[in-house]
Amino acid sequence: MNCCGPEAEFALSFKPVAASGPPREELLLASRALPGSARQVELSVPGVHCGACIANIEATLGKLDGVEHARVNLSTKRVSVRWREDAGVPAISEALARLGYESHLFEQGADDKDETLAELIRGLGIAGFAAGNIMLLSVSVWSGATDATRDLFHWISALIALPALAFSGRIFFRSAWGALRNGRTNMDVPISIGILLAFGMSLYDTANSGPHAYFDASASLLFFLLIGRTLDHVMRERARVAVKGLARLAARGATVLQAGGANAYLPVQEIEPGMRILLAAGERVPVDSKVINGRSELDCAIVSGESVPVAVESGAALRAGTLNLTGALTIEATAKARDSFLAEMARLMEAAESGRGGYRRIADRAAALYAPVLHLTAFLTFVAWMVADGNWHQAITIAIAVLIITCPCALGLAVPIVQVAAARRLFENGIMVKDGAAMERLAEIDTVVFDKTGTLTLGRPRLVNAHEISAETLTLAAAIALHSRHPISRALSETQAAMPAKDWHFDSVEEIPGFGLEARLGADTYRLGRSAWALDDAASAVGTVLSKNGAELAAFAFEDRLRTGAVTAVADLRAKGLSVEILSGDRSEAVTAVAKALGVETFSAGVLPNGKVERLEALKAEGRKVLMVGDGLNDAPALAAAHVSIAPAGAADIGRSAADFVFLREGLSAIPLALAASCEANKLIRQNLVLAVIYNAVAVPIALLGYVTPLVAALAMSGSSVIVIANGLRLSTGKRSAAEAAIRPAKPFPAKEIMAS
Repeated sequence: MNCCGPEAEFALSFKPVAASGPPREELLLASRALPGSARQVELSVPGVHCGACIANIEATLGKLDGVEHARVNLSTKRVSVRWREDAGVPAISEALARLGYESHLFEQGADDKDETLAELIRGLGIAGFAAGNIMLLSVSVWSGATDATRDLFHWISALIALPALAFSGRIFFRSAWGALRNGRTNMDVPISIGILLAFGMSLYDTANSGPHAYFDASASLLFFLLIGRTLDHVMRERARVAVKGLARLAARGATVLQAGGANAYLPVQEIEPGMRILLAAGERVPVDSKVINGRSELDCAIVSGESVPVAVESGAALRAGTLNLTGALTIEATAKARDSFLAEMARLMEAAESGRGGYRRIADRAAALYAPVLHLTAFLTFVAWMVADGNWHQAITIAIAVLIITCPCALGLAVPIVQVAAARRLFENGIMVKDGAAMERLAEIDTVVFDKTGTLTLGRPRLVNAHEISAETLTLAAAIALHSRHPISRALSETQAAMPAKDWHFDSVEEIPGFGLEARLGADTYRLGRSAWALDDAASAVGTVLSKNGAELAAFAFEDRLRTGAVTAVADLRAKGLSVEILSGDRSEAVTAVAKALGVETFSAGVLPNGKVERLEALKAEGRKVLMVGDGLNDAPALAAAHVSIAPAGAADIGRSAADFVFLREGLSAIPLALAASCEANKLIRQNLVLAVIYNAVAVPIALLGYVTPLVAALAMSGSSVIVIANGLRLSTGKRSAAEAAIRPAKPFPAKEIMAS
């Protein structure tokens, strides 16, 4: 594993060790064609784990002949490379191997276990156990144990420390060796040297009956370092589930019609344009297609974000990932799986997440200077003491103390401990934080963009003219509606549930995809659905109606409701000087009504997923830092492309996965609350960084002068970590803000729209 950028490298003389990767022929087969005679391929590179790795890989691949673009995604550990087709396949695998990174072809939908987290937790537990027990043994030595008793306690400490260092320390040793064997250095190199030298000197002193041993320093150092690395890893890994969620929306395969009338089930990767597919109700569209035969309704929330199903028939275009609800269809594939709508959404999210590589934690940026400066300082300390005193034992002991006391534990904990405390506070108020760095970005925003349906509104239609319809007619409509899962049918069923029931025993009830429900009772035919279909004369009615033998019995009007606290939340955001606008895939009249109710002047209707991303990119080009609030599948690319994003818990799985924050309660008060907590967290992070700098400014000179032993250095390092942790935890125990007030009741917005079935 390599963890250093060009700015952190030393010109060491170690010979690089080659790593494996797919040959160029496999890269060509796995790549996809792009406009302009270009090709692109994605590789998985597990060794990527910091900002310096990103800079190193992108710079190296960018220099290859024909490469136009190289981008590393830290969240998913993927490398995307685009090259000119006329230049041939560049030596991508070979270049990564020279840098010490193993690579392999990325498999969409692969659900790997988080082995890194498991390794960190095991290492943390072992290091904590060893540090605690060695400290207990050291108490006896500090209390005055001498000679054989002291030596016995030292040997027992050595027996405890050795397996702990070998097991827990391999996380740092492996990273350090991976850098050194490829002629570079990184932050883990001085850490590993300090740990090993402290253990080695302690072992030497124990074998020679020396009065001091520092096994407790080595174990404690490992323990605190692993705390910081584990916290940071947990926060980063939460951002890696979005693309996996998209993969779960993709069909695994489809039933393909073959020559001679036979059917065969093919994996989605083997479906080619022109193949005819049988699509049953309840199945997802495997690839972009067009309808050849049949009629049905599709859940197109992934495209438009709206819950109302869309009627399709012969000639209609279908997009991969949409769900067939009611009728069987024969469709014809128009694109391969990797070129379909769902794959394009995944690529949009990948590109947006890759762009977040610039938001590296401050500790990563400090790593560029930390390793070489610390090496040089420790070496000069050793040389100076050798010249001044000539005692190699004392000189190397002081150098070890310098290495330990300058260990970046406090710096490493400064950011994640505050983020964890802030995440806990937000969770107590019904808000989940999936990426710790998102709080830093949220505190920087100047623009808020809302989706409408399911975000500003609840996305659930509600009957508003029940008082105009007789109880018997409502009961009849509800009895028919029970035979459908359509949102309008469900709204009718819920409205009538509180009214006296009358049993209706129909001879038959059939759902006509795209039109509504038809029920037969004796000689009478009842229809619930679109007026043009349900009525013989539809000139006098629109939207959803109930008819008997072609004559209207009732017309139903529905409305959506604003989410709890929407008006107050928008007002709070505008009071903070933030610009607010609405981007929605819904109809213009519906979006206009919501914008008017909220006092939002900038809004757009009928916007598709790529349109939302384009708008966010335009705002970014203006220098804006945008918070995107959305819930639908269609919002996922925009949520990933925004500077920071929030989604409600009721959002589609992929929408929640793509968002940085998820609020669990119905009210939108979560947004100003998250903003306030993020600003406070940023303030504490800056305080922690200042404390870490002050600690080093005071401790390093004392260590250089030889007044600090390795044990005192480890205690000082631990003490600085405790101070940083305590300061960060003030966020969990501090005074609550006004944004954490009780949720206000929901209020319908003034739009009495007739909604079509």
